[in-house]
Amino acid sequence: MAFRNSGLFELHAVVTVATHNNFRRAARELDMSPSALSHAIATLEQRLGVRLFNRTTRSVSLSQAGEQFLSRVGPALHEISGAMEDVNALRDTPSGLLRLNASERAAARIAPVVLAFLERYPDMSVDLVSEGRNIDIVAEGFDLGLRLAEVVPQDMVAVPFGPEISWAVVGAPDYFKANPPPRSPADLAAHNCIRRRLPSGLLYRWEFEVRGEEIAVDVPGRLTLNNDALMLTAALAGAGLAYISDAVVAQPIAEGRLVRVLADFTPPYPGLCLYYPPHRQMRAGLRTFIDFVKQQQRSLLS
Repeated sequence: MAFRNSGLFELHAVVTVATHNNFRRAARELDMSPSALSHAIATLEQRLGVRLFNRTTRSVSLSQAGEQFLSRVGPALHEISGAMEDVNALRDTPSGLLRLNASERAAARIAPVVLAFLERYPDMSVDLVSEGRNIDIVAEGFDLGLRLAEVVPQDMVAVPFGPEISWAVVGAPDYFKANPPPRSPADLAAHNCIRRRLPSGLLYRWEFEVRGEEIAVDVPGRLTLNNDALMLTAALAGAGLAYISDAVVAQPIAEGRLVRVLADFTPPYPGLCLYYPPHRQMRAGLRTFIDFVKQQQRSLLS
């Protein structure tokens, strides 16, 4: 945090609260408790003799004095922050905190890269948060996100991370002894499928490509699960067909414990992307991390 140990921290806190209109989100970005942030703002308001924010139990908004104050302070802080980052870039190693939000599977994929980054740059810190829901990383106070390319907002800068991904429809050999293998996605209507519950609570529709056109199928099934480990266990037990990442089922397929079907209808598609908002002046630590990820990617491909 560029302003944390400077006399400008209270001013930066005002800008952050005004950006989020929420003390809890602002406190998360500033890596402090909401009560400590509220106290810092109140101390500044007392010193200035004016109320900068109108507070209710449900909302926070700038007062008229706060809007006027922010119009002068905001641009000045931006310039000061840029100057401090320019100086930080001249250090032998960058310093500061990076906050990264990722899905659980994506977090597991990038964790080794994060550990290698921290070993290379001992003055950097990383806060890696994994969760199923897609979030607005700017509103939630994160520097970066890691999600499938198809859900990355179009106004973000995206950096591919890892190989392409494909899904596989699989079943146990015992299941296929009693049920003929489906030859097209339409045949799934006659099968017992293990359905997937999304973090939003909705049921996932299995996605296929038929003659160049993408389709989504509401599959029937008696069992609904919400993670790959359980789905793999159920498929191995012969409970039905599962739609699951090919990376998860590659070994059971190779060992003959699962059989893949409908492979012609599940081509690979772009995988994970590291993404961040476009910056006029990118922080040195963020730029270093992105460059480090790109270097790791090149090493894997060479």
